[in-house]
Amino acid sequence: METVKVLLVDDDALVRAGLRLILSSTDDIEVVGETDDGAGAVTAVREHRPDVVLMDIRMPQMDGITATAALRALDPPPQVIVLTTFQADEHVVAALRAGASGFLVKDTPPEDILAAIRLVAAGDAIISPSVTRTLLTHFAPSQASQRRHAAIQRLMGLSDREREVATAVGTGASNAEIASMLFMSEATVKAHISRLLSKLDLSNRVQIAILVHDGGQVDHEA
Repeated sequence: METVKVLLVDDDALVRAGLRLILSSTDDIEVVGETDDGAGAVTAVREHRPDVVLMDIRMPQMDGITATAALRALDPPPQVIVLTTFQADEHVVAALRAGASGFLVKDTPPEDILAAIRLVAAGDAIISPSVTRTLLTHFAPSQASQRRHAAIQRLMGLSDREREVATAVGTGASNAEIASMLFMSEATVKAHISRLLSKLDLSNRVQIAILVHDGGQVDHEA
């Protein structure tokens, strides 16, 4: 297994030290660098080329939301996991919209942090779309109606099959579950999701779920 390279971005030196200690307990994850503010994240990523960035949301100079958007604009972009002290937070929603692959609460058990890093490095999301919908429902901004109109327009550009796959992603279904629901192979599901990301200009399946939610294509209570 290839080593996953991780960059730590947090203004609290104790948090960084704790994360470094956790990550050093395994052979397949390596901390390649750290910085204490989002402003230094882009420079640090260019220097260290991490696969995954653990990003604090609240920092004094540049917050994790702005930094996440900047990192996701790089070529190639690293995967970003945002760190937060709250399960449901409007800042988490903003970070997910900016391209983060998921979030971790800072008191997450060490084994779950390691598992999340491995999943994200492999290209998966670590937040279920159902949780994403819950966050969005609780922290929907005032421009929700405008966003819904824009989302509907984007979804209308999809084929019927692509729209079915996107809606299934929005329900929190795994690739295997989508394959079963839509009577297709997992390889075909993966191909559809890759096309969705390209066609919709999105970073990951979390953003597909957000777009489906914005377009009103899923039941919020599901």
